[in-house]
Amino acid sequence: MTEHTPSLFNVDDASRPLADRLRPLSLSDVVGQDHLLAADSPIGRMVNANRLSSMVLWGPPGCGKTTIARLLAEQTNLAFEPLSATFAGVADLRRVFQSAQRRREVGQGTLLFVDEIHRFNRAQQDSFLPYVEDGTIVLVGATTENPSFELNGALLSRCQVFVLKRLDDMTLGALVARAEQLFAGGLPLDNDARNALITMSDGDGRYLLNMVEQVQALPAPVDSAALAAAV
Repeated sequence: MTEHTPSLFNVDDASRPLADRLRPLSLSDVVGQDHLLAADSPIGRMVNANRLSSMVLWGPPGCGKTTIARLLAEQTNLAFEPLSATFAGVADLRRVFQSAQRRREVGQGTLLFVDEIHRFNRAQQDSFLPYVEDGTIVLVGATTENPSFELNGALLSRCQVFVLKRLDDMTLGALVARAEQLFAGGLPLDNDARNALITMSDGDGRYLLNMVEQVQALPAPVDSAALAAAV
């Protein structure tokens, strides 16, 4: 990739973690979720119509939930408000709702992304309802747990649930190839070690890229045994 070639990924700051630097800048560059993001798929059609519904993204770790939410906001011109249900409380929710109401008054919509949304209690989940109903926010919740058991029925009835897939070996291999574009000479792995790295990631793209970052500093070549000891 030359200095004149625009990058599809955030590769500008070598101090940032590799998984962050390789976050796609467009939904079309997200790997492994074409059943939801392709132009003729459910979320793809929403984006093309510039009209998002509130939704819950249900999938395993490292499959792209946070990235998808951020790109949905960018590609539909919504303000992006991220929260983690692990750390956020009532005061955080109130602040977001008030900010979203102010934006709405000047014609700006808000996408509220809630990571690990199943960790909010029933009262906290209920607090979303009026703001989802009147369009003050588009809610995008992310969860690794079955939302049918973890989310209130009232909230679920106002959201579409989309199931994200665990990344398969071919998709993980494509992520490794993307990472190698950043490293002169590629990664110090033989073929067996490369396959072992993909297997060790167990479908988690973020975990895979974290391991790739460790491997990049190892002497070449690295076989499967050395890889297991290193990561």
